[in-house]
Amino acid sequence: MTQSSGRGDAGIWTSEDGAAAVLERYEQHLAAWPVPVRRHTLDTTHGSTFALTCGDDEAPAVVLLHGTGANSSVWRDGIAELAAEHRVVMVDLLGEPGFSSPVRIDLATPDTADWLVQTLDGLGVGSAAVAGLSLGGWTAADLASRHPDRVQRLALLSPAGIGRQTIWKVAPAFFLSFLGARGRRRSAEIVTGLDGREHPGVLEEIDLVFQHFRPRTERYPVLGDDALRRLTMPVLAVVGARERVFDPVQTQRRLTALLPDVRVDVLPDAGHALLGQVPRIAEFLA
Repeated sequence: MTQSSGRGDAGIWTSEDGAAAVLERYEQHLAAWPVPVRRHTLDTTHGSTFALTCGDDEAPAVVLLHGTGANSSVWRDGIAELAAEHRVVMVDLLGEPGFSSPVRIDLATPDTADWLVQTLDGLGVGSAAVAGLSLGGWTAADLASRHPDRVQRLALLSPAGIGRQTIWKVAPAFFLSFLGARGRRRSAEIVTGLDGREHPGVLEEIDLVFQHFRPRTERYPVLGDDALRRLTMPVLAVVGARERVFDPVQTQRRLTALLPDVRVDVLPDAGHALLGQVPRIAEFLA
């Protein structure tokens, strides 16, 4: 397989045992998937790509793209409702803690969109609705801007690359992550905006991943005004008012100023981690 001219083998894991622990947890989630799920491994010029599908293969397709530090298991809650009316395609991003290749494409190039087009072609998906969370939101918007014919509707959850990346607001989390289990837990609370007393299971999952996974450290490219103006399809954006990773006010302002058909839902009590949003995506597609 020919690799792209991106960042190559990223060394995304701290150890083989750590990678095995994270991927075993992923397997456990897949074994408990609420509806029958099919696995796919596709060769692309950028790396081997793992995808899941569920629902009727003849139904309209919706593509779901998770964020950094995650895999497609994030879509489990509410997936049955979406799969009842759609062919649901969930793609593990390259260089993230899933089953796709541990290589990272340079986000400043068209290669990410090219990789996703190749992946969708391999799955027989032409034009589809596309939804993404955080880095997945950036990936979805980048695809829609470069290949608008492939995206019928677009849903962006806490998207990267639209509002400024407010690194100073989450800087304390970086230092806390070195202070053992309690530090990592507090770090995760800061970045996600989740309360550990309300979401202990989610934060435990995040803690497991970040014990063993090395996340991206570069700034995400900001999609320019011309790129956003090419998003002429119906767009749903969901942002948390307490978002600390990407400026939610600027995200809302840019989208409403530049997109002709956009709905922005601001969740007053949410931060970066938007849980339980699959039913909202289903409602938008309906």
